[in-house]
Amino acid sequence: MNESDKKGEEFRDDKRDRPALPTALIKQLSRQNDGKAWVSVASLLAINAACIAAALLWWTPWVVVPAILIIASRQQACFVLAHDAAHYRLFQSRRLNDLVGRALATPVGISMRTYRVVHRLHHNHLYQSQDPDIPLHAGYPRGRRYLIRKLLLDLTGRTAPKTFAYFLGAPAINDDVSEANQPRRDRLNDTTPALRRAARRDRYLIVAFHLAAPLLAVLTGHGLAYLVLWILPLCTVLQALLRFRAICEHGAVSDEQSPLQAARTNLGPAWLLWYLFPYQVNYHIEHHLYPAIPHYNLAACHRELRQRGLLDGAEVRHIFTTTAMVSANPVPA
Repeated sequence: MNESDKKGEEFRDDKRDRPALPTALIKQLSRQNDGKAWVSVASLLAINAACIAAALLWWTPWVVVPAILIIASRQQACFVLAHDAAHYRLFQSRRLNDLVGRALATPVGISMRTYRVVHRLHHNHLYQSQDPDIPLHAGYPRGRRYLIRKLLLDLTGRTAPKTFAYFLGAPAINDDVSEANQPRRDRLNDTTPALRRAARRDRYLIVAFHLAAPLLAVLTGHGLAYLVLWILPLCTVLQALLRFRAICEHGAVSDEQSPLQAARTNLGPAWLLWYLFPYQVNYHIEHHLYPAIPHYNLAACHRELRQRGLLDGAEVRHIFTTTAMVSANPVPA
């Protein structure tokens, strides 16, 4: 048995009245390709390196500000590829998968193995009491002012400590969400001790890195650049991107009990999807239906479902429509 299929370590397909693709096709789409994974990793690193190099070469607001905005989007891309690694789907080798996943996650403040513990509960208990992400997306729509206020708060950096605490294992808490919609304290009961031990070890690495990195930057004469080009986007723009994406994926959904309507696939202009939903993470229905499918095959999965008419009535929206839905005024009870 594959290690990721052990009880307490598995990511379950959402089988609640889900549309059924042929088993052979699912196996084909779930097949991993290390070459494609390396292309994704290399493109991410190249864009970050190019932005940092350009800003260092031309240290003016006309270059630094766009660099900050792009770096924040690629920091989110680190989250997305680390998310694939958390699912055991970045590389075929478990050791390489975890090594690269942790390497991508650490600079952006994520304990990948802790995220694996938390995220599998989101998949296995979507919109149930054990879902740790409910405080992040529950209760929408709440009106345009509420959403804008939350995103502006993110841009000030004030919500960054909560975000990083969540990715280090603390439960997500939203003061605007009722106690009934907060995650249960016993939510880790179905997680293996091995996963929990790995998560604890991983957290020490994150703390050590983020103590050493600023010191190294100062000693090498790049303290200001590190602060402006990495920490600033990490604590501000990235926070707004993470919140907005989470709300677009699960906020204001049609039916919390249906796999086709408890998550949302967002479509739209390629440039906007590149910025908001890196590496095909916009295909979120498909990801919940078949979490074993790696990111580079999600678009193909979407096409297969659509061609068979299996997405009729599903939460497949244009990103502009989604934005209007999640920012609408709440319907009076």
